[in-house]
Amino acid sequence: MEPLTIFNNKERQQFQVKTDGELASLEYRLYEGNIVLMHTEVPELLGGRGIGSALAEYALNYARANGLPVKVYCPFVAAYIKRHPEQQDIVVKAD
Repeated sequence: MEPLTIFNNKERQQFQVKTDGELASLEYRLYEGNIVLMHTEVPELLGGRGIGSALAEYALNYARANGLPVKVYCPFVAAYIKRHPEQQDIVVKAD
């Protein structure tokens, strides 16, 4: 498998990766000084390749690099953070 190239589509407010003609994404919103991680979508054809985890990691690294506290509404990202407790220091409680 080729290395993934994830990019920030600021216009659509999504971190995206395109592979095998399919688009996977993690939707976010910038709100009140936070980045709010809303929804991860990985097409079934791309499932099981770690793409969702790569998107979650990218989003959290982006937040850290930009000094943005993270609010998580996406169940997939919440599960990712449980498996990677080193990321919890930038997570704030979602309303």
